[in-house]
Amino acid sequence: MACREMDRIEAYADGQLDLGSSLNIEQHLIGCETCAAALEKQQTLRSVMGRASLYYDAPPQLSARIRSAVRRQAKVPAVSRPAAPAAWRWFAVAAPAASIAILVWALVAVSRTPSKGDLLDREIASAHARSLMGDHLMDFPSSNQHTVKPSLSGRLDFSPEVKDLSSAGFDLLGGRLDYLDSRPAAAIVYERRKHLINLFVWPLEAGAVEGPVETSLRGYNMIHWAQSGMNYVAVSDLNPAELQSFRRALQD
Repeated sequence: MACREMDRIEAYADGQLDLGSSLNIEQHLIGCETCAAALEKQQTLRSVMGRASLYYDAPPQLSARIRSAVRRQAKVPAVSRPAAPAAWRWFAVAAPAASIAILVWALVAVSRTPSKGDLLDREIASAHARSLMGDHLMDFPSSNQHTVKPSLSGRLDFSPEVKDLSSAGFDLLGGRLDYLDSRPAAAIVYERRKHLINLFVWPLEAGAVEGPVETSLRGYNMIHWAQSGMNYVAVSDLNPAELQSFRRALQD
């Protein structure tokens, strides 16, 4: 029997739910194998499509070109010609309008298609929110970097760097295993004045932007950057300035 929440799984995967609904779905996924399997299929499909040759990030110039074409179509001057039958006169008026409608539809479709980066941001925001629920924050609670690092490295195919940043005002709490960008990732947890920071780390793909790049989603601030062959994403409800201080402390 299908779960009653199944209809909301696709909307959740697309990031179309508000924060409260997303958190409810994430709590539901913990105990519902049917919905968890459906979500995994959705994420796998998006990952495959994102890496296929058909995947295409529209260039920024496309929007300007479409708008320009719409303006040109709207300003085409009328040309004097012999009177035409009523049906042909209607077609002459309707055809430009149809062209404009098609161009506008194309512009809207392109603008609403999430990029691979947008999908990853949603995945990261959900992983952060999920970690704050119940006992999902840490698999290896410890303030000792020499305990957290081997605990993570022994269960991953890479060895994430773990730093003690207490002197900079960011206390190490521990770490856990997570899953991002269709592969296992490390999540290293820090705290600053009761604000939790998830630092996600996983191997860098060739051609990735090194950043740092700031984004925000669902009330969380994020900073993406690359260093020493690794992707780093710090996410928290801390203000952007303090999150940048965290990044600089890590890179010093």
